[in-house]
Amino acid sequence: MTVGIVFFDVDGTLVSPGSSSSFLAARFGHQDALDDAEARYADGGLTNQQVSEVDARGWRGTSVATVDRWLDGLPVLPGTETVVAWCRAHDVEPVLASLAWQPVTRSIARRFGFVPNGGPRVGEHGGVHNGTVAEHFDEFDKRDRALALARDLGVPIEHCCAVGDSRSDIPLFQALPSALALNASPTARAAASDVIDADDLSSIISWLDRWLRGLA
Repeated sequence: MTVGIVFFDVDGTLVSPGSSSSFLAARFGHQDALDDAEARYADGGLTNQQVSEVDARGWRGTSVATVDRWLDGLPVLPGTETVVAWCRAHDVEPVLASLAWQPVTRSIARRFGFVPNGGPRVGEHGGVHNGTVAEHFDEFDKRDRALALARDLGVPIEHCCAVGDSRSDIPLFQALPSALALNASPTARAAASDVIDADDLSSIISWLDRWLRGLA
């Protein structure tokens, strides 16, 4: 029986410092353009859709299999396995709620035991990426997909929390009673119910323990 859900952001939260898109862009060869676009998104100068289009163009001509192989080496915070194990031991579903590309969330879910849930999708044909965005996904889609999953699992919103770090987490933070800003921007800190700075994800377990006790 699932007693609660923890929604985890990916870029800047599980993948920190930097982002999964930047990690991949370094291999595609457009990291400078992507890093500039992501910085402008964080400052409100670009929309998520615009950033996705900049990034997707760099994927053109690269096979799905190659990207999946690169993602096997994507670094995440130490302690990630420990936090997922805590969730499983307490009947809490660890779910990825992120604007990271779907291949990224699928890879992290497979490696560590998270549940993937949404994200933008790069176009591909015949196993090769074509440089288009097949499905856009913004911060409001992220919130809505998370709330829909909770409904599907029969978990009340009061039994859900989120862990994130940036602008894209704010709509979900605002929709839930408990939210943790981890190594976060000022705007995400202001929107969260609690704040932690840590270089090991297991540092949030004491916060998760308090959150879970509060559900009783």
